[in-house]
Amino acid sequence: IVHRIDKDTSGLLIIAKNDISHINVSEQIKNHEVKKTYIALVRGVVKENQATINMPIGRSDKDRKKMAVRKDGKNAITHFDVIKRYNGYTLLEINIETGRTHQIRVHSKHIGHPILGDSLYGNSSNLISRQALHACKVEFIHPITRKKVSYSSNLPKDIQNLIEILYKAE
Repeated sequence: IVHRIDKDTSGLLIIAKNDISHINVSEQIKNHEVKKTYIALVRGVVKENQATINMPIGRSDKDRKKMAVRKDGKNAITHFDVIKRYNGYTLLEINIETGRTHQIRVHSKHIGHPILGDSLYGNSSNLISRQALHACKVEFIHPITRKKVSYSSNLPKDIQNLIEILYKAE
């Protein structure tokens, strides 16, 4: 496995067939050459149409299971664009430059818009049984053909249903 996603996040993973491919794609990730795109539904209405969150992330002092924004943490950069605003919620497209543990979840919470259904970071919901976060697209250079490849995954039914509920409630 080259690229993982958090437990209870749906979507794409990158898995290599052999060591050469694994090393190549791992290097692309390390050099921030792999584009990873996510869809997230967050609590609250995000004011900016697009923004970048550039805040370091490290292990939380209060809970070893959690990560947190920390001055002594590792560099973490998250870009987002608003797809749609609902009454009390915002649907975001998110691209990450770095791949820190729980990066999107930590950055979202830190700016006051936690991922809906994220029980670890204090945003459980009766609307969904997991965090409303989906790894929808990855793009990278194929390690053998050297051509750019792009893979995408449709939103799962639970997030689609949630969006329909919010749309009808407007």
